[in-house]
Amino acid sequence: MQLAGKALDAERLRVLEELKETDRRRYRIGKSQWRLFHLDAKAVDAKQVRYLKGVNEYMTQQNAIDLFRGQSGAFSEAYSFYQAILQALKAKDPTVMASLIDNYCFKGTKMDSVVRTYRKNQAGILNACCYSYSNGPIEGLNRKIKALKRNCYGFRNIKNFFLRISLIYN
Repeated sequence: MQLAGKALDAERLRVLEELKETDRRRYRIGKSQWRLFHLDAKAVDAKQVRYLKGVNEYMTQQNAIDLFRGQSGAFSEAYSFYQAILQALKAKDPTVMASLIDNYCFKGTKMDSVVRTYRKNQAGILNACCYSYSNGPIEGLNRKIKALKRNCYGFRNIKNFFLRISLIYN
């Protein structure tokens, strides 16, 4: 997902370079409201009008997204593909994810390298959709152990170190 988000940002920045001199309103939306493009489409507020800082206008979040998407077909396709991947991963649906990866048409954008990487690692991605296993808890424990080592400036013996780790883990 992180790789797809970076590709979406690269496409957004490409569009921003085109807009720099021509359309200041869309440029400000793309520059200041970049977080909107990473939100789940279901979480975007389409009804409530709010003041968007950086744009200096009152509008809905969906309106801001639609204004920027209308500028570039390539960005709009990348955004649609990003949202489809996001929906498939949240639903944990391997068949939808597989069809997204297999039926993607290459267009010469950064999203192409994302799909190539997804195709290379398709078995692992589909397994992540099927199973709820994650290495997140282990990575979190490793981070805590490294922070402990950094903060304590070492231990007199290894037994004390392991006792302190067991105190963190429990």
